[in-house]
Amino acid sequence: MAGTQVLSGFNLQVTSGETLVLLGRSGSGKTTTLKLINRLVSPTSGEIRIDGKPHQQFDVIRLRRGIGYVIQEIGLFPHFTVARNIGLVPKIEGWPEDRIQARVQELLQLVGLEGTLASRYPHQLSGGQRQRVGVARALAANPEILLMDEPFGALDPLTRDEVQREFLLLQRQLHKTVVFVTHDLQEALRLGSRIALMEAGKLVTVLDPQEFLKSTDPWASAYVRAFGPGLEAATNRGTQ
Repeated sequence: MAGTQVLSGFNLQVTSGETLVLLGRSGSGKTTTLKLINRLVSPTSGEIRIDGKPHQQFDVIRLRRGIGYVIQEIGLFPHFTVARNIGLVPKIEGWPEDRIQARVQELLQLVGLEGTLASRYPHQLSGGQRQRVGVARALAANPEILLMDEPFGALDPLTRDEVQREFLLLQRQLHKTVVFVTHDLQEALRLGSRIALMEAGKLVTVLDPQEFLKSTDPWASAYVRAFGPGLEAATNRGTQ
């Protein structure tokens, strides 16, 4: 039986240092796009390039270790301490223990957590703290690319607002190349340098936040109407 085509006619370039948001409804192909980038799935046709180099020329293990990945469920190992979760990839990479511990403390501070949390386990943390640890773990080996799949979707509104604000501050400091998946237009407007709207496995349009708000594209304008008033405020909050 023939397989289902998830993406088609998809042509997208991500600029170094930007936060590109993949926006779309469930089933539009957003998560599949992320999985293609780090080769969790392979394309049946077409080509993916990183820094101009074809995807297939990278060793898959080295490729994945060089790309940070943050998901909504966070994916922390429950039997590992915070320090061990964050230091996992550096340990696999053979970093000396003192360098790993220094990196753990550096990252905890970077994501707004107390260093004393390093000895705790995930179940001893709040949802917002666990999500911050997930971001710290993704940054541990200092990857150039960060993939984020609805990372703040499970947080309550106040915590989500706080973590979004911290993400913006972090990105201004680190300038990572981020591909960020969400179905929430307000989040896309606040966090994205550009918004790539997807529908049914196709790329509909790619616009910066202000262009998206004013777009006459029927899919984009339908999103704007669905979210209603207050969207301008969302983009303004992104500058704070």
